[in-house]
Amino acid sequence: MAAAGSCVARRVEELGDLAQAHIQQLSEAAGEDDHFLIRASAALEKLKLLCGEEKKCSNPSNLLELYTQHCDLLGDELLECLSWRRGALLYMYCHSLTKRREWLTRKSGLLKEYLVDGISYLLQMLNYRCPTQLDEGVSFQDLDTAKLLSEGIFSDIHLLAMMYSGEMCYWGLKHCADQQLENQGVDAGVSGASCTTHREPLDFREVGEKILKKYVSVCEGPLKEQEWNTTNAKQILNFFQHRSNS
Repeated sequence: MAAAGSCVARRVEELGDLAQAHIQQLSEAAGEDDHFLIRASAALEKLKLLCGEEKKCSNPSNLLELYTQHCDLLGDELLECLSWRRGALLYMYCHSLTKRREWLTRKSGLLKEYLVDGISYLLQMLNYRCPTQLDEGVSFQDLDTAKLLSEGIFSDIHLLAMMYSGEMCYWGLKHCADQQLENQGVDAGVSGASCTTHREPLDFREVGEKILKKYVSVCEGPLKEQEWNTTNAKQILNFFQHRSNS
């Protein structure tokens, strides 16, 4: 049993070192104050200490249990956070590119690639957590909150992701309508994957219209007292409607 525990300890320690190196890279990109990365790093340090204790190493279940809790920390919450940051950064970058008219006339195809990637990351972020299923067995004192949870909206960041996605679809349709990119689209089911190739083509109008209608419905429904602005979303929806009729 002790030999088996020692073997497991060595292997878990190796995996922990690899994970710690990966976390270090993520920390440099995301900022050293990232809450999820700090928790994950602390769990790995505890795991390393545990692997060095001969007595504890005789019980592989202790090591595997702790290693699993590190995996839980780097689960959907962290993936959601990273997808949001990637998508938001691409949103900001594409916003700056739309102001460069001369550049757009020469490289609108490149803008489309950035838009597709950004929208993909934001849709991934919105799809990591499943909407809360409302049924007779669940009691909510606040019906507006229940409505938001049933729509899969758990924070204001989810609303921003919806608006950002809609705007990027608008930029795509306005500036890149004539560009054809092979193998470009959104595959929101592939978490953490590179977004340079996708299985299905991205219809800017269809995706943007669907997500902005939901944004407006939520902002003027459960969040009507919070004064979320829907003016820009409605203007973009009108643009989509005119393009579909032309």
